[in-house]
Amino acid sequence: MTNLLRGEVIQLYKNLLYLGREYPKGADYFRGRLRAAFAKNKYVQDPEKIRELIGRGEFVVKELEALYYLRKYRAMKRRYYEDGQS
Repeated sequence: MTNLLRGEVIQLYKNLLYLGREYPKGADYFRGRLRAAFAKNKYVQDPEKIRELIGRGEFVVKELEALYYLRKYRAMKRRYYEDGQS
């Protein structure tokens, strides 16, 4: 793996680890799943395959961010409209 891709993979791992702190099932659950996913692809050497896996990881980042924004929106909506009005 080239150094550039190695840096991207490490940055992706750190970003996912940071986002996993707020995961609904708990940070420990998320950390275990994250480690397993990265360990499964530990020996991939093809740069194109690595880029594809990085792209999949970035998609997961976007999905997690959307999940957290939705949860935040619902909490704010509940505060302002306690009886469930729109």
